[in-house]
Amino acid sequence: MGNYIQDKESQRVTGPLVLEVRGNSLDDGPGIRSVLFMKGCPLSCVWCHNPESKNPGPELLFDASVCLSCGTCTKSCESGALYLKKKQLIFDRSKCNLCFSCIDLCPSGALERAGKSMTVDAIIDAVMKDKPFYDTSGGGVTLSGGEPLMFMDFASELLAGLKKKGVHTIVETCGIFKFERFMELVLPYIDMIYYDIKIMDALLSERYTGVKSDLILANFRALHELSLKKSPNYLLPRTPLIPGITDTDENLSAIAEFLSSLGIKKAALLEYNPLWHAKLNKLGKDVQDASKSREWMDKKHVAHCKEIFISAGISV
Repeated sequence: MGNYIQDKESQRVTGPLVLEVRGNSLDDGPGIRSVLFMKGCPLSCVWCHNPESKNPGPELLFDASVCLSCGTCTKSCESGALYLKKKQLIFDRSKCNLCFSCIDLCPSGALERAGKSMTVDAIIDAVMKDKPFYDTSGGGVTLSGGEPLMFMDFASELLAGLKKKGVHTIVETCGIFKFERFMELVLPYIDMIYYDIKIMDALLSERYTGVKSDLILANFRALHELSLKKSPNYLLPRTPLIPGITDTDENLSAIAEFLSSLGIKKAALLEYNPLWHAKLNKLGKDVQDASKSREWMDKKHVAHCKEIFISAGISV
């Protein structure tokens, strides 16, 4: 597993690409927050709600539903990846060299770049514009992804810079990281950790996320030990509710039992959002059979999932 993480970390050169710096967020921690979405993740969840964040490299998104098929973009496409056929725009991704010259010409916004380079200073300048909102609401900045801990050095420099300016910081993680490096580079500069525990069973985890759950659970145990010396809300375990995969009674009961055995009294269940299908289509990819649900989750089922945790003495 150590070599696996090292391979993933080696994909970066000067730091992660940034998908978005989203302000005025109320869903990624206390108060009003800015959320930095980094590009690149060591997992390959079949249901990923941000599929454009998996690949650490830049990508060209194409939304055929808003394309005018005007052909304007084809004039700048020297590789021939974009062309008109029977008055319809065709995008041949196998020919695209990611020059992104087509984006500025597209009148409808059907073509969009996913991933841009930003320096630590540029990110800090961007988020500090909302510092008054952080201060009045108890908010701050949350690092998300993708997986921000794939980029420990970059995250460390950014978090340290934010703490110098008195900003509350949160890191959201999938749990795949080197704990020793985390202790040295990231732990000193964060106020809270949002930690995803998706699937308890190692083989099922590997099947649906590409990675066994062993390291995720081991890192969580270690962080929990550290959290006992911190504030009560320092470490928040979260589980996304994915139909037929993570929302089964067996999986949720196993997670609740695991958390209860550690004395954890609070967790979060994240409701399924089927809108990720459209994002995947923009990447030119098909939805895998394991997670084809296009329906919002029934409220009664969500209540049932919550009751499994509540019965184990864990508030959600």
